[in-house]
Amino acid sequence: MASIKTNEFLGTGRRKTAVARVRIATGQGKFTVNGRAFENYFPLETQRSVAAMPLTVAGAVEKFDVRVNVAGGGLNGQADAVRHGLARALIEFDATLRPPLKAQGLLTRDPRARERKKYGRPGARKRFQFSKR
Repeated sequence: MASIKTNEFLGTGRRKTAVARVRIATGQGKFTVNGRAFENYFPLETQRSVAAMPLTVAGAVEKFDVRVNVAGGGLNGQADAVRHGLARALIEFDATLRPPLKAQGLLTRDPRARERKKYGRPGARKRFQFSKR
């Protein structure tokens, strides 16, 4: 199978159970998530600002077309996964962007995840009501 060289740069981002595959290419600033417009996929302004944070830190909001495939988790976890993947893709494009992105903490994968439910309990830590008699 012949490999085709494209002008796209890839980055994978993860958060909780969400995984985002981000592709950036030089363009006019078009941002699509799972084939939908960025504003339609992330309805809240906070989610949009979190997801697009690497572009604002790099000062490249209108310079790249961004295509994202994201799956798993909820919208907030997906927005964080997109942020992580976008930061990684920007470093693939230009390694000199690493220090400002790292200073903002955009390259660190957030390790917090849901704790598993334990047997004999209604949740991870919750216990059934104690009854002395």
